[in-house]
Amino acid sequence: MIDQHEHAQIERAFVRIREGQVHLRRAGAASKARPLWMLHASPSSSVGLVSLMLPLAASRLVIAPDTLGNGDSAAAAPAIPDIAYYADSSLRVMDALGIEKVDLYGSHTGAHIATEIAIAQPDRVGRIVLDGVGLFTPEEKRDYGANYAPAVVPDMTGAQFHWALNFVRDQGWFFPYYKRETAHNRGLGAPSAEGLHRTTVEVLKALTTYHHAYRAAFAHADHERLPLVKSRTLVMADVEDPLKRSIDEAVSLLPDARGLLFAEAMAPDGFARKAALIANFLDSE
Repeated sequence: MIDQHEHAQIERAFVRIREGQVHLRRAGAASKARPLWMLHASPSSSVGLVSLMLPLAASRLVIAPDTLGNGDSAAAAPAIPDIAYYADSSLRVMDALGIEKVDLYGSHTGAHIATEIAIAQPDRVGRIVLDGVGLFTPEEKRDYGANYAPAVVPDMTGAQFHWALNFVRDQGWFFPYYKRETAHNRGLGAPSAEGLHRTTVEVLKALTTYHHAYRAAFAHADHERLPLVKSRTLVMADVEDPLKRSIDEAVSLLPDARGLLFAEAMAPDGFARKAALIANFLDSE
């Protein structure tokens, strides 16, 4: 849960690139540590990173943009954007902010974008944390690409509101969420009402564009691209994350990586513990 005190510690801003305005959240201040550029998971926005940003910001500047077409950022320009495009747009946001070099954190879709940033401009990237990077079989890619992120438009009955609520809620219970059966049940309890509301609002903000980043992630040629990453990388996932299955495979594909399964995400101080692990990796020799 994000309380008002946490929100008060986060600065929000917009920066303009050629597609329009990109919304971002930032916290902390410049220090000897490289700035940490954080890339969020689909279908939400950088609001989902706030509780992790705050403890990380104790020792560095932390910046988390809303990916184009998500949250409060402008839509992507291409009709079918790919992960390389999202990476390029993120680099252009860095340019607009005058930021030369960063460490990268990417969650789910954000992990794929972080990978392409590191490949495109390796001299601008220090270390990388991939939190829940999904490596899927060709069959899974086809299934998820076709079914996971449908294009949605508003209608006069307000069906989009019911769809968004169920879409977000069912992701907490099933993976993939549209296979609502015992074999795909994640075994978790109900999401909090506050968290469900927050993420549903973010999906509704980006209703007609949210699906593009999802589809780009499912289409990403990750098995071919990960070996091109030169930066030292931590591949991690929460024990509750269905994408934890990809940790070992991703580590085997990356030239300089180690894996970590984080088992304390549900602890009262889970975000602080996770942030400490990430900070230790970023700052280690």
